[in-house]
Order: sequence, then C-alpha cells, then structure tokens
Amino acid sequence: MARRAAHYVRGGVDSVTESRLRMLLVLAGLPEPQVNFIIRHPDGSWRMRFDLCYPALKLIVEYDGRQHAMNSAQWQRDLKRREELDALGWRIIVVTAADLFDAPDQTLARVRAALIERGAAGIRRQFKTEWLCYFRAS
Repeated sequence: MARRAAHYVRGGVDSVTESRLRMLLVLAGLPEPQVNFIIRHPDGSWRMRFDLCYPALKLIVEYDGRQHAMNSAQWQRDLKRREELDALGWRIIVVTAADLFDAPDQTLARVRAALIERGAAGIRRQFKTEWLCYFRAS
C-alpha cells in the first residue's frame, strides 16, 4: 500500500486538501493535472500560480479554502485575478471544501465537463469507482 501511495506523491504541493482534490480527479480516471502551474509575463517573470492546471487546455482547478471567502482583501484579489484569467482565455473551476467533501461526484462532473468543453480527448464517460473508497458520493 505504501508503494502504491508513493506513486501519487507530488513535490511542492501547498496543502493536503489540494492533494485530496488531485487524488479525487486521478482516482476517478480523469487526467492528472499539473501542480503549481505558473503563468508568466512575456518577459518570463512570475505572474500567477495555480493549484492544479491543464496548461494545454487553459483549464485551472483551484481549491479555495475558507480564507478566500472570509478575508475581504483575499476575495478582492481572487476576483481581479479571475477577470484577468478570463481576458487571457483561461477557464477556472473553483472547488470549496463543501464541493470536495460533500459533493465530490458533482465536482468530478464539473471538471469532466470543462475538460470536454476545452477540447480534451479520451475523457471517460463514466468515472472509475476507486475514488468512492476515499470520498463520499452525494
């Protein structure tokens, strides 16, 4: 079991919850997103970084913890960043704790729909069931 779990470890991940979100996607059979993807300015300098990303599709999956809603300055930064992403042609899916823990099946459906909408090929029609061992379906 430890060897199998080690196969899923990724360096540089910011939180356990982001890892759980990535594991939900992978265990359900969706493509594995890149962790901590950085969008850069034309000069190569750092612009924005995202939890989970499908760069070729310009699709971002972000986990927003409670601080994103409770801290008004953070919320304002998030809103401006999302408008900037929209202008650059990126799609962002925001996942909250309720989405991940209370409705993981709906979260999977949202990500799958966005992957298809953005042109991903070979996306499963039905999810693998392995994720059900670790997440409660709504």
